[in-house]
Amino acid sequence: MIGTEARPSEASRLQATPPETGREFVLTFHCPDALGIVQAVAAFLLEQECYIVDIKQFGDRASGRFFMRIHVTSQVDVETARLRAGFEQVAQEWQMDWRLERHGRKQPILVMVSKYEHCLNDLLFRARSGELPVEIAAVVSNHPDLEPLAAWHGVPFHHIPVTPETKADAEERLLDLVDHFAVELVVLARYMQVLSDEATTRLSGKAINIHHSFLPSFKGAKPYHQAFERGVKTVGATAHYVNSELDEGPIISQQVIEVDHTYSAADLVTVGRDAECKALTNAVRWHAEGRIVLSGNRTVILR
Repeated sequence: MIGTEARPSEASRLQATPPETGREFVLTFHCPDALGIVQAVAAFLLEQECYIVDIKQFGDRASGRFFMRIHVTSQVDVETARLRAGFEQVAQEWQMDWRLERHGRKQPILVMVSKYEHCLNDLLFRARSGELPVEIAAVVSNHPDLEPLAAWHGVPFHHIPVTPETKADAEERLLDLVDHFAVELVVLARYMQVLSDEATTRLSGKAINIHHSFLPSFKGAKPYHQAFERGVKTVGATAHYVNSELDEGPIISQQVIEVDHTYSAADLVTVGRDAECKALTNAVRWHAEGRIVLSGNRTVILR
């Protein structure tokens, strides 16, 4: 009888999946500042026969917290799960908020976009070429215009129209896709819709947005044309985490480019797009590489 073959259970499927192993790992953590933290972490790494390749640290005197990112390597393959389990005791002792990942692991991300293609095109190219340690699992848009671009790169495209009446359902479909693809980061690459408080709460610390740095000076349509009329001398862009305050989430990356009276409105648009792409690329890269730590409404970037 067709279709009666028993499918393997989820437990057996997971059991059959080989454990993730590697020789290089990145540990990022923050905790209350105290004497002995570095020694405790170094002692654990020594026990695991791991060598330190790169280390960045910062003691914030204002908040009394300590931040660190360590890139380590081993001469033999090590199971990621075993390394995490071993570090758990150290993390608990020092009250750490921490993350340990295999170095070079491609983080699954979802990109949201409307009609402006420059940021999406840049991310697709850099992901495809290996310049960014990410895998774009899907592109979501409230317009169908950029489906051919996503298709050319072999990335699934999901057209989810948004109206005041359908906004709640549209966001539910978005969050279903995030769960379906096990997405670890949502990137708003010039997505011209405001996410609800419910959505931003669900995506807290896992969604990055980009906007031109004229905000709040030039809001609304054609901000670069407004800037041209005012004779601005710099053009810039800001990438930040998304929160319930529109365009006021913790800042990750900023780009500023000097301009002068010889630039036309069209020139400002071109320069602005370059700044937006660069700021967004940096933010996505640093997030995927475990270089960003949220500290209240600020970020610590361990570069």
